[in-house]
Amino acid sequence: MPKFIADFHIHSRYSRACSKSLTIQELAKWAKIKGIGVLGTGDFTHPLWLQDIKDAARDTGHGLFECQGTQFILTAEVNTLFYKHGKAHQIHHVLLAPSLEAVERINRELEAFGDLSLDGRPMLRMEAWRLVEIVLGVEPRCLVVPAHVWTPWFALFGSTSGFDAIEECFEQQTGNIFALETGLSSDPAMNWRLSALDRYTLLSNSDSHSARRIGREANLFECEQDYETIVGAIKTKDRAKLRGTLEFFPEEGKYHYDGHRACGVRWSPEDTKRHGLRCTGCGKKVTVGVMHRVDALADRAEGFAPPNAIPFTRVVPLDEIIAEALSVGVGTQAVERDYQQLIYKCGTELDVLLTVPEETLRKAATERVVEGILRMRQGRLVVEPGYDGVYGTVRLFDEEQPAQPEEQQLTLF
Repeated sequence: MPKFIADFHIHSRYSRACSKSLTIQELAKWAKIKGIGVLGTGDFTHPLWLQDIKDAARDTGHGLFECQGTQFILTAEVNTLFYKHGKAHQIHHVLLAPSLEAVERINRELEAFGDLSLDGRPMLRMEAWRLVEIVLGVEPRCLVVPAHVWTPWFALFGSTSGFDAIEECFEQQTGNIFALETGLSSDPAMNWRLSALDRYTLLSNSDSHSARRIGREANLFECEQDYETIVGAIKTKDRAKLRGTLEFFPEEGKYHYDGHRACGVRWSPEDTKRHGLRCTGCGKKVTVGVMHRVDALADRAEGFAPPNAIPFTRVVPLDEIIAEALSVGVGTQAVERDYQQLIYKCGTELDVLLTVPEETLRKAATERVVEGILRMRQGRLVVEPGYDGVYGTVRLFDEEQPAQPEEQQLTLF
């Protein structure tokens, strides 16, 4: 069976706060550099991006589309805004669809709930359950996945506008939700602490706003590259076909800890509780992060793993490793030079991070860069947790810190 990496949740240049240089061709190029076999198109609800997809990608006849050797799957993210029991809820969802015909019909239905041309990630004034009803009513083979389910805003379990249970959000359509996206600030182990989530497949995607950030989280498959097989593996939580996920260190996500960015306050859940959720700088309520929210809803202790859990491994982006090894910024020419040299000599970025032998790495990079890659593989690093929209930072060369636990690590395949 073919083995490949898939990243379903990305965006286009028509989404807010996204790179304006994003094109289908640029995404295809970076998919090869990263080592991604199937990439979401993102933003199929936007009319201009949908036309770009039609112009640049060829229908393979298997529910996927090809451009420059990269396979694409039709995906989009939408935001549903609705009120329930007097409270406003904004919930993001990732949509997967098997054909352009289905996408066009979905878009016609969704136009009644919001202007699809305003943003690649449109706001729709509708309940979450109604979105599922409409999308599956148009095409039952579609998949609706609640996005980055723990982030404070725009998420199923978010502390600001979310719910305490999936049933509260999706009501009669709960049975048609088969998967959840963990988001950058949580990993599967955190989600395993909730027994109510055991039946759901946990997916990880980059939610990338630029081509260079695709694949920072992704999914490992061993199956045919066609829509029906991929979505079928997700729906049935088939461990033989969905082999695992690649994860950010969740502390690196920008909503892992609690805090208040304006005052530079970063707190653990215990610190937040001790201060009554109020910032010591300004007195306002701090943003309650993912770790705090998981603690509040969990009915299991840390470290529990369900018997049918799909394994995962944590990774740090290669340019971040190189930047720390060189003690320079990520966007510098020195980092780009070493990055391109490693890719040229060793294969894709994910190959370099996970599978290329140490002796091969040493022929392609400086000793300190290789040491950084090996430390990442071994979990010998420290992450300063992100909070209130500020990404966490990774430190690979802190000699005083013990290695992270590795029992959930897996090989690339």
